[in-house]
Amino acid sequence: MPPKLRGKWALGIQPRNFTWILKDKLAVCERPGGFGDSHRRVRRQEEIIWIRENGFNYVVSIIQAPHNLHNYEELGQAYRHRPVRSDDIDAWLTSFYREIDDLIRAGQRVLVHGEELGDRVVGIMGGYIRWTGLIEDPTEAITMTEQLAGRKLDPFARGVIMRAHELR
Repeated sequence: MPPKLRGKWALGIQPRNFTWILKDKLAVCERPGGFGDSHRRVRRQEEIIWIRENGFNYVVSIIQAPHNLHNYEELGQAYRHRPVRSDDIDAWLTSFYREIDDLIRAGQRVLVHGEELGDRVVGIMGGYIRWTGLIEDPTEAITMTEQLAGRKLDPFARGVIMRAHELR
């Protein structure tokens, strides 16, 4: 059972770089608590509380290490650990997109995070948008994803978006 909090901490704090991919359905952020030297335990707890209190049914971590997973359990937040498989990225993307799509179709609110909100996470999410058929044109999908990210995407991210429709 998650601890009961009162006062201003009861609602937690929004994770850094929180961005909606599909409004009220699918969002991304950096790892709760930060990454690397900027990681803070108290911030991690406050961000997980915010995620829980804002109705996210699942946190999906795509980082290799199982960081934060026990913290999700302690704070009563459901999660899934789906580390990116670089050795067979297309097979991983296909499985990941199907799982995310199944959750969203079932009415679940999902938050995906990597270590940081970099081109890997953003490209995977841009690929998901194209994979679902929400945006058919690859150039339009890249442009929209770059607008969400607020920057130009690297070749990995662009490549995922370009071929996402082939993974169905």
